Amino acid sequence: MASVRICVCGDPEVGKSSVITSLVKDVFITAKIQSVLPQVTIPPSIGTPENVTTTIVDTSALPQERDNLRKEIRKSNVILLVYSDHYSYERVALFWMPYFRSLGVNVPVVLCANKSDLTANGTTAQVVEDEMLPVMAEFKEIDSCIRTSARDHHNINEVFFLCQKAVTHPIAPLFDSKESLLKPAAVMALQRVFYLCDRDQDGYLNDKEIHDFQLKCFDKPLGDDDLDNIKQAIRRYSPESVSEKGIDQRGFLLLNRMFAEKGRHETIWTILRKFQYTDSLSLKETFLHPKFEVPPYCSAELSPSGYRFFVDLFLLFDKDNDGGLNDSELAALFAPTPGLPSSWRDASFPSSTVRNEAGHITLQGWLAQWSMTTYTEPKTTISYLAYLGFESPDRGGTTAALKITKARKRRKRPGRVERNVVLCYILGAASSGKSSLLDAFLSRPFSQTYHPTIKSRTAVNSVELPGGKQCYLILEELGELEPAILDNQAKLDACDIICYTYDSSDPDSFSHIVELRTRYPKLDDLPAVYVALKADNDKTTQRSELQPDEYTSSLKMSPPLHVSVTWQSISELFVHIAEAATYPSTAFPKQEEGPDRTNLYIALGAVICAGAAFVVIWRRATNAAD
Repeated sequence: MASVRICVCGDPEVGKSSVITSLVKDVFITAKIQSVLPQVTIPPSIGTPENVTTTIVDTSALPQERDNLRKEIRKSNVILLVYSDHYSYERVALFWMPYFRSLGVNVPVVLCANKSDLTANGTTAQVVEDEMLPVMAEFKEIDSCIRTSARDHHNINEVFFLCQKAVTHPIAPLFDSKESLLKPAAVMALQRVFYLCDRDQDGYLNDKEIHDFQLKCFDKPLGDDDLDNIKQAIRRYSPESVSEKGIDQRGFLLLNRMFAEKGRHETIWTILRKFQYTDSLSLKETFLHPKFEVPPYCSAELSPSGYRFFVDLFLLFDKDNDGGLNDSELAALFAPTPGLPSSWRDASFPSSTVRNEAGHITLQGWLAQWSMTTYTEPKTTISYLAYLGFESPDRGGTTAALKITKARKRRKRPGRVERNVVLCYILGAASSGKSSLLDAFLSRPFSQTYHPTIKSRTAVNSVELPGGKQCYLILEELGELEPAILDNQAKLDACDIICYTYDSSDPDSFSHIVELRTRYPKLDDLPAVYVALKADNDKTTQRSELQPDEYTSSLKMSPPLHVSVTWQSISELFVHIAEAATYPSTAFPKQEEGPDRTNLYIALGAVICAGAAFVVIWRRATNAAD
């Protein structure tokens, strides 16, 4: 909010212009002043909240000025409605508030009872109870009310501060004054704040957590007496919300409700804005989706700080220390988020990654799942880091939890690709064993029942490469989307390696691979490995022009690996796939190599060097003779 525009309205002779003049001059002007003052602009340097520029517009209630009044009301951010006696008070409910509604404006109204210096107007408590509270109950647009005196300069600065606060710290989104309750959206936002501040996730804010919260939101420490007063105030309404452990969530919400009831809603807004909430109580778009672009041929991975954050999160919510997150623990972990990412639900999480015997996701599976999400949808990971409260040590924002890998455009060049997460498409004929391969990758028991794969399915797990280096391998079975994906160049560019599978006991299985490579020639641009599955069954001759070994030999590639998902050695296949993905030049069809002329080039180079040396010596000798 860069500016606040206040439209001062009210009946004639209620003191609108005097209130403005008293603010500007800081003293009551006894001389007659013009009926409508010119526009007044107060710069942000003069003690305004939120550093906003404030514009004050005086208006006239005369019928001939009604068009101008209408225009100014519609241009304003807040209306200051002034009355001074019983007649002008009655007109608040009978004319002014219905008139504002008829204009269709949705701005807060600050009600001002002016001329409090006149003793006939009664005490402040009496005015509040008899006049202000009834009209506030009838019209929810009225944000606050105050009693002023332009003559005595009483509450003049305060009334305009209330107008500013009604715009910069609106009460309407936070509090239902009729029910005297925080609104649901405010409750949800404050519950997320409580979740993020409850560092040990024991359901209480202990003294240290409260002090940390105070420093984060208000940049100043909380005194011991202040903390005791806060606890005492909560105990007065909810004794069970304060214990030796600290303040529970109900007590935290109660404290904020008391702030709202006492007109201290700017305190609530300070808290919410520090946690990146907008005036509509949604998280800022720039906070959830900061700029993060992955260049062509590159990929996104979690950085060390990102992995550390997700490890700590897992350990914090594994309350029973069984090495897995059950449904209730997952629900508690994702409480401050919209729920599981949609891609996780589509992949039937947690069946897409490693689980323990009870079916709960393990730490290995948890990190693998986030590695896959970061690889395929980095912006989803970034938004969930924001929801879950990731804080960068160097204030780099949520993007500090990710890193960009080096481009791997030239895959045929020898050497390692600098990636720790790789994607493999599993291609092959129906019933060749692709789904069983994914199950074996996640250490699931083998099932004899055949279930055709309709929609694409993924599995992700960590693989230890030779030398001890770990990488995350994503296996994807494409299902009915296979033709569309293999025709999509962007999808092929995202893939690191192809795994061609066939059933070694089915004579028609391998021909599907040959047809596939013929139909989609762009597959030749990707590294590949060939795998003969169901090797525990009797091997049969394939109905193909070339047998699998002959076919791969014609491409000058390694012969198919013969494996079975029922064998313990199946894990070696996944290491082989991951290694081929990280060293892609080893998994390409090799072209015919010409004769090795290395020795010829060396000899030719030696002759040239000797000739050059002879010429130099001869010239030196000739010059010496001259």
